[in-house]
Amino acid sequence: MTFFSVLKFDAQGVYDVINNLGSLAARLIFLPLEDAGYLFFTHTLDRTLSVEKQSQEAVALAARVLRNLTRLVTLIGSVILVFGYPYSFLLLDLYGGSTLSSGDGTLLLRWYSVYVLLIAINGITECFVFATMTKLQVDRYNHKMLAFSAIFLAASCYFSSLFGAVGLILANCLNMALRISHSVYFISWYFRPTRHRPLMGLVPGVSVIVTLAVIFMLTCLSETVFCCDRGIRQRLTHIVVGAASLLTVGMVMFFTETELVQFIEEQWICRQKKPHVKTE
Repeated sequence: MTFFSVLKFDAQGVYDVINNLGSLAARLIFLPLEDAGYLFFTHTLDRTLSVEKQSQEAVALAARVLRNLTRLVTLIGSVILVFGYPYSFLLLDLYGGSTLSSGDGTLLLRWYSVYVLLIAINGITECFVFATMTKLQVDRYNHKMLAFSAIFLAASCYFSSLFGAVGLILANCLNMALRISHSVYFISWYFRPTRHRPLMGLVPGVSVIVTLAVIFMLTCLSETVFCCDRGIRQRLTHIVVGAASLLTVGMVMFFTETELVQFIEEQWICRQKKPHVKTE
């Protein structure tokens, strides 16, 4: 973005730090899931055959895995979003001091939490799309990507002129939303002849949604009351509130998202049963 001079050098520096910090979740959590999902779908489904001509057991298995993977990344991304807003200032203040926490740093990280959720959804849906598209569909998608890139570039310049560094994150969010919309359309089209609806995994249960909403309000209130210029004791109180809230969210997910929990347990058991190769 230096070429277009849409940001000052100090704003670019803060943006780079936030970008590197915020992308940790994508690199450490979502990328391994995307790689594993892509390998599974390419081995389970045949991209040269329509869904009606493939083994229906394989189709049902792929739909189940896609549904659970989308639910998993949606839940993780939602947790990052809910806790990212009330704990962005504290995290940046501990990480880089007032240089990062003051100014636009906190606002940037809060918006990046939204971007992380979109990255999570796009990664899993797109890995299925790439694993099942025919060569002709891939070529058509590449043309669409050119259009998406042009829209992203225009949005980056426009939003940055209005909102500064936050505009870059908004442009990235727009780009992810466009790619997600394409993936959602393709997956809906792919499974239309079947009874499977794997995209239902994008919508968490009501109990989880309500819990996340309550926790969001509680942690925002905690930030207002205890954080972050009232001393170490108040900061620790804010951290304790966050830890208790995170534990509550985890318990609600464990007891309500039974299909996902069962899916994770199955994958864990299968992984433990795999023979370990001994190296001499």
